[in-house]
Amino acid sequence: MKKAWIYLENGTYLEANSFGADDTSVGEIVFNTSMTGYQEIMSDPSYAGQFVTFTMPEIGNVGVNDADMESKCAHAKGVLVRKYQARYSNFRAEASLSDFLIEHNIMGVCDIDTRFLTKMIRKEGAMMMVVSTKISDKAELEKILKSSPRIENVNYIEQVSTKEAYHHMSGTYADREFQYNDAPEPEAKVAVIDFGVKRNILNELVQAHIAVEVVPNSFMAEELINKYKSKEIDGVFLSNGPGDPLVLKKEQEQIKKLIAAKIPMFGICLGHQLLSISHGYDTFKLKFGHHGGNHPVKNIKTGLVEITAQNHNYNVPENIVEIADVTHVNLFDNTIEGLKYKDAPIFSVQHHPESSPGPKESRYIFGEFLSLIKR
Repeated sequence: MKKAWIYLENGTYLEANSFGADDTSVGEIVFNTSMTGYQEIMSDPSYAGQFVTFTMPEIGNVGVNDADMESKCAHAKGVLVRKYQARYSNFRAEASLSDFLIEHNIMGVCDIDTRFLTKMIRKEGAMMMVVSTKISDKAELEKILKSSPRIENVNYIEQVSTKEAYHHMSGTYADREFQYNDAPEPEAKVAVIDFGVKRNILNELVQAHIAVEVVPNSFMAEELINKYKSKEIDGVFLSNGPGDPLVLKKEQEQIKKLIAAKIPMFGICLGHQLLSISHGYDTFKLKFGHHGGNHPVKNIKTGLVEITAQNHNYNVPENIVEIADVTHVNLFDNTIEGLKYKDAPIFSVQHHPESSPGPKESRYIFGEFLSLIKR
């Protein structure tokens, strides 16, 4: 292993070891409390521009494989782990995590006190950092960090969204052989606006008997409205994605037109936030965000508590209750997790009901989207 040197914007300077790409990289540091699913996390486009600190101390144990990718490539800037296990053991493994990181030019840092980093982020908030296997000088790393753009000033959607429309045809896992189901008979058709959509979200939509066409973030509302009027689609889904939703001005203008057309819509994560902004209620940044597979969320309608997977740094404001009913609440900090708009066939959730990785308790929400479309 090579040495790696880290500098954070609060002045913290650390030395560790590297098991990933040989590079110098800048991004935002966050922590994730999931116990499994490191490959799904790194290939989730929502992590573009971020370094993920895993609170699970042993990472790399099960290797990596093509089937668990949430997109075509890895998007995280890098990972920071306490102990990297180069000797993986799993019957589905095809390569080591180190090989995976090097292939995708992702930084990997190990032999570092991740508990210290997590406590620091909780106290001071998510912050920018730089890590290098080539530069050890603290002053030079500080200079690189200060001259680099902050994550909230970068439009990562342009990088992760598809460039051409396509149809997604596979459902969720079918059996113990980990083969995906072919598309069940669809009962509705939707356009999925890709801001960085995860593959398992598309799988769950298909499994809920919804035919899926994925379209780029450069979509034009008029085209989708015409498709809705001509019955080519029955609704629109707004996907998850990375970065600050407030920078997505073009997308907001198009979503406003969809809202005005009364098209049934469902949003997850970034899609949830963009619906709020497009209704005139700007999002705000959480101190250190919600990242993990064990966040309790209360369903207001049923009174049940669902354990959810989450990955977001931004949240919708409380005064949105002026135009929407709160359907879900986060029990860690009482922030809004779900909304149903009062005068439109639109609802959204902040958490990830497809939960890859994570629990499956909220996957019923995809069925609710189908019910909304049918009504």
